[in-house]
Amino acid sequence: MTQRVLIAADKFKGSLTAVQVAERVTAGLRRVVPAVEVASLPVADGGDGTVDAAVAAGFERREVRVAGPLGHDVTAAFALRGGTAVVEMAEASGLQRLPRGVFAPLTASTYGSGELLRAALDAGARTIVFGVGGSATTDGGAGMLSALGARFLDADGEPVPPGGGGLGDLATADLSGLDPRFADVELVLASDVDNPLTGPKGAPAVYGPQKGASPDDVAALDSALAHYAKVLEETVGPTAAEHAASPGAGAAGGIGYGALLLGARFRAGIEVMLDVLGFAPALERADLVITGEGSLDEQTLHGKAPAGVAAAARAADKEVVAVCGRLALPPEALGRAGIRRAYALTEIEPDVAKCITDAGPILERVAEQIGRDFLT
Repeated sequence: MTQRVLIAADKFKGSLTAVQVAERVTAGLRRVVPAVEVASLPVADGGDGTVDAAVAAGFERREVRVAGPLGHDVTAAFALRGGTAVVEMAEASGLQRLPRGVFAPLTASTYGSGELLRAALDAGARTIVFGVGGSATTDGGAGMLSALGARFLDADGEPVPPGGGGLGDLATADLSGLDPRFADVELVLASDVDNPLTGPKGAPAVYGPQKGASPDDVAALDSALAHYAKVLEETVGPTAAEHAASPGAGAAGGIGYGALLLGARFRAGIEVMLDVLGFAPALERADLVITGEGSLDEQTLHGKAPAGVAAAARAADKEVVAVCGRLALPPEALGRAGIRRAYALTEIEPDVAKCITDAGPILERVAEQIGRDFLT
């Protein structure tokens, strides 16, 4: 009987896209079992790579010029199929949009992400999956909301400067000009983090340092975002304070908070993407599922793509193995996550630098081993 394998892996960050991971695994499997039937469904958890995963699943790629995190124009993409759009904030406002070695923790803006959302509306989207992660920003979504018609003014009635730092000067907020189409659109906030906006587990404290924020910057951003939420509470009422404390508000530098103000519903990014990509019918046909990402570690277990794939596969009583560049989880943790076994590139090539530069050929050799272990 022909064996059927479903490859549902995320990217190996810095080495291979999710599509390339699937291609390399397929090549390795077929060297050992030429007749194996392979289905490829690249996945993502809402962070960078989410649009690419949607396009690989049959969505149309749409490109638009928007403002990058520093205000310079960039070409960003979203994905569209029928009335559903997949918008990835990192396309407009991600760290990848900053020049190498440059950070702007106080001034980077999500304005371009708002422009991307507007482009999805203009394209006729009735449901928007808004994947957030990998941001260069900590502005609480103020830039995004500004692009969609909100106004954030200082005591002189002038717009506050872009970025989270400028929100400390916020005197009044006016959301009356927000694009009215959001009232009739289902907006899903897709993220793998559930942090609140501010405080010890908030966006500045937990993620600010990754974006170049010094301890003083973190304190300034936390204070500015708390002030921003307070001014919004005065404008829209107690729901603004409730949103600030809600899971997901702190996602991607607080853009989750802005999305919640737009009426978004928060869901784990990988769960949303598996639904959107059509994972369930693909899973039904599979005998073995191969998932993975660049590093299988403690973070993987908290909402990352491989954990979501494994949980769904286990619920369907399907066997799951994982591929990765680096493995930092013991077998018992993998087992609890529903992963039978993980195969790391470093098992074949101990030199991590070579694993990064030669990830494709090494991954093919890993896949050959999976073929021998599970398909012969």
